[in-house]
Amino acid sequence: MTMQHVGLVGYGEVGRVFAAGLLEQVGSVRAWDLKFIAEASVREASRGHARAAGVDVCESMAQVCAGVDLLISAVTASHALEVAQAAAAHLRPGTVFLDMNSASPGTKQQAAALIGAAGGHYVEAGVMTSVPPYGIRVPMLLGGAHAATLAPVLAAWGMDATVVSDQLGVASAIKMCRSVMIKGLEALVIESYTTARAYGVEDHMIPTLQETFPGIDWQKTGAYFFSRVVQHGQRRAEEMRESANTVREAGFEPFMTAAIADKQQWVADQARAGVFEGVDTSGPWQPYADKLIARSKG
Repeated sequence: MTMQHVGLVGYGEVGRVFAAGLLEQVGSVRAWDLKFIAEASVREASRGHARAAGVDVCESMAQVCAGVDLLISAVTASHALEVAQAAAAHLRPGTVFLDMNSASPGTKQQAAALIGAAGGHYVEAGVMTSVPPYGIRVPMLLGGAHAATLAPVLAAWGMDATVVSDQLGVASAIKMCRSVMIKGLEALVIESYTTARAYGVEDHMIPTLQETFPGIDWQKTGAYFFSRVVQHGQRRAEEMRESANTVREAGFEPFMTAAIADKQQWVADQARAGVFEGVDTSGPWQPYADKLIARSKG
């Protein structure tokens, strides 16, 4: 399979990273994002970044689909199915649709049906860790009937893509079950550390974590978790809602997963309200907690 023209739906953090990496490997990369038609300041910033990177800016879903061999969907979880539906109306038959979104197996299967009905070749991807600092080499799992055909193409581009099944939903199930644990740890750390600091006992509490789990640097991990959730809590909350759907699709009530989504959303709402303004994103966790404590007393 030869692919020289790639389209990206979604030009956020992930889309930008993949655009930069793929431009070194393929003939052209084009992108479409709703930010390209948003209010003037957002629109010009997004379009300007894309053009400076060498990415062709598209005006619509139809334009990004036209003439591409591979279309990558890299939006937030709540828009995954919507993107597949919109792309299905414009895809050329035979176009490969790589769905990198953090969505449940059921959502991925619905998206695959839409793409397949349009003559496209759907491949699901489960991205297994944070894209930075890996770039396009971030480990990902592929699934679906066309995964084995796409995998060597991605490998030739330097991507770390492993086929786990020809059945749709397996790669997503692995990803989403992992997310319950990782995003759950983030939520627990934020709640535990902030409460401990409010009581002034963090210097007593955190060493007990270190003793129980000596392989984890709990101060450094706390700083990383706070920073990531403050910066990307909205995306994480949407992912956890899809994780909750994954739990439901397995026949269980997602008590914990739903609570994790709520916590991630709450932090995202605080960030949107400017609560963390001025906090150094590369610094320790304590300033984040202090901002939340001050907010609670305000």
